[in-house]
Amino acid sequence: MALRRSQSKHRMNPYFAAAGVLCFVIGLVHSVLGERLIFRRMRAKGFIPTNGGLVLREPHVRILWASWHVVTVLGWGLGAALFWLAHPSKAHFAHSTVSIAIVGALLGSSVLVLVGTKGKHLGWLGLLLAAILVAVGMYA
Repeated sequence: MALRRSQSKHRMNPYFAAAGVLCFVIGLVHSVLGERLIFRRMRAKGFIPTNGGLVLREPHVRILWASWHVVTVLGWGLGAALFWLAHPSKAHFAHSTVSIAIVGALLGSSVLVLVGTKGKHLGWLGLLLAAILVAVGMYA
């Protein structure tokens, strides 16, 4: 297969780079707002929240908190992969395979947030935008 224009000109793919930045920003906003709006009220003492009130026991609060921040870490991992893919010297096959996997993960995540929150949590929009940027970047 022929190299894409962005690879043949030895310049960084701006769509992948923008999607990578967006993934880092989404992760940062997700963790900061989660801590401020959700977990601050569930923290009796210490770093990890443990107070779930009448609904959640301590182990459930702990795994909810950990899972919340796993989303951020995975988003940052996707962002790092996108920065790697933005580099023009990467092989075409790895480029396409990883790109398709990232688009699928971002689209699936977007749909989950959209359906799960009935569109009230705007995270679905950021995830969809990042997926679109990667998809466009595959053909740039």
